[in-house]
Amino acid sequence: MTRKPDPFTIEVIRNALTAIAEEMSIVVMRSARSPLLREAGDLSSALTDAQGGLIAQGRDIPAHLGIMGSTVQEFLKRVPAEKLRPGDVWFLNLPEVGGNHLPDVKAIRPVFAEGKVQAFAVSLAHWADIGGARPGSYVPDARDCWQEGLRIPPFRLFTAEGPDREKLDIVVANVRGGEEREGDILAQMAATRSADARLQDLFGRYGAETVQSAIADIHDQSEAQMRAAIREIPDGEYFGEDFLDHDGIDDRRIGVRVRITIKGDTARFDFTETDDAARGPLNATPFTTWASVFYAMKAIAGPDIQPNAGCGRPLQVLTRPGSLLNPPFTRPVVGGNHETSQRIVDAIFKAMEAAVPERLSAGGSTTSGLLLFGGTDPRTGQWTTLYEVHGGGEGARADRDGGPAARPHMSNVMNTPAEIIEKFYPIRIERQALRRGSGGRGRHSGGEGQERHYRILAPEMAMTSMVERCVVPPYGLQGGESGKPFSIVVERSNGERQEISGKTHVTLHEGDCVIMRSSGGGGYGAPETRHEKEQDK
Repeated sequence: MTRKPDPFTIEVIRNALTAIAEEMSIVVMRSARSPLLREAGDLSSALTDAQGGLIAQGRDIPAHLGIMGSTVQEFLKRVPAEKLRPGDVWFLNLPEVGGNHLPDVKAIRPVFAEGKVQAFAVSLAHWADIGGARPGSYVPDARDCWQEGLRIPPFRLFTAEGPDREKLDIVVANVRGGEEREGDILAQMAATRSADARLQDLFGRYGAETVQSAIADIHDQSEAQMRAAIREIPDGEYFGEDFLDHDGIDDRRIGVRVRITIKGDTARFDFTETDDAARGPLNATPFTTWASVFYAMKAIAGPDIQPNAGCGRPLQVLTRPGSLLNPPFTRPVVGGNHETSQRIVDAIFKAMEAAVPERLSAGGSTTSGLLLFGGTDPRTGQWTTLYEVHGGGEGARADRDGGPAARPHMSNVMNTPAEIIEKFYPIRIERQALRRGSGGRGRHSGGEGQERHYRILAPEMAMTSMVERCVVPPYGLQGGESGKPFSIVVERSNGERQEISGKTHVTLHEGDCVIMRSSGGGGYGAPETRHEKEQDK
């Protein structure tokens, strides 16, 4: 019979596991080649148990972290544990293997102790290019998954002897910026190696049996805390819906709908009324849907609960095959990861307004706000890809105004500093400022968006947009007003101005300027009550 560790040992192990996951992310940021990883931090790290149950995660990106466990679980269905060896690092990006979209490539290392697999270290990094029809691998008019880039089933890129050069060459030959991608691959491998070394120390100090017993207890604690948090929400059925602007092909809104049933200490999320799968790249996998639910319930019910597999035990998620949130695997999904996932969270928040409005934020800049520039740098003759995201106004809350230029909900990527852009890309940043007056009015006002101007210095560059909240603005809560929507304008060198869609592809030339204005946040409470708030101060 396994003896349960004392509470002090469990707490030491819990914090050690979290520190290992956080160190993995630091390793990638300090050793990667691409500015997208070094500066913007579009990456995440996690540890799972031998079955793929999430143990610990870094302070990274919710859209990534929620699919780490499912990725390992689906990986094990294709690669049985007996095939794994110490020193292996497997790479994959197939959305149907527990994942989200092709640019988010996962490196998985099995961690052995006492002769068997005890855990997995997972490093996820967004590659600035994974091949496909457009630079940066975002194809707004994609009709199938193969247009979006290189599809990597689980395959072993590293063994204890080192890299498998033949396989590595296949990958590098099929993506733009191959040298940069190879550097990022090595950074992911190094992160998993760091985790392996730290876990060996932990297993060596306490023994595998004690560590595994502590992990089981940590899961049970999180489950108990989540159940207690759900019990604080009134029982009932709650309905919410939110809409995508369009999918890049059909000019119509696409609805995400959820019915939430709270019963005692369990919560059921039924998305079967969501619209059918889109023709364009806004479909989301069921794993992304789960990640969005996991985040929303942590944010609403238990923000201080240790995030792990135990948190998910009281939650049930239903999707309908053939729908936007459970599409055929052939459909494109690149935007579903960070656009549709946000609509899922906003639909949940709208549903919960009837139950716990005081815990919610109004609608914010819940989109990547992505502009992706690709082309040859005339200074070096090398290919460059700038993947740049834009925060906007945070939605107001019951007790405060929303913050400016924030990245709420499923994304946690930083912007690339202007100095880095100008050093590594043929682009000049001519203006960066808050977008005054963009937040929605209310008792508490929504946060302000931002404005950024990009002047093109190369003879020609391609630009792709993948932005929501251009048509459907961030919503207000409890009578608050909506924030202003996103706006993207291309100002040509001859003075011609062109407002472009949130999901499109354009060719830019030297002297052209792209003006991005991000959305403001929604207000909270009726605007006419704001003077009452001022009098309360």
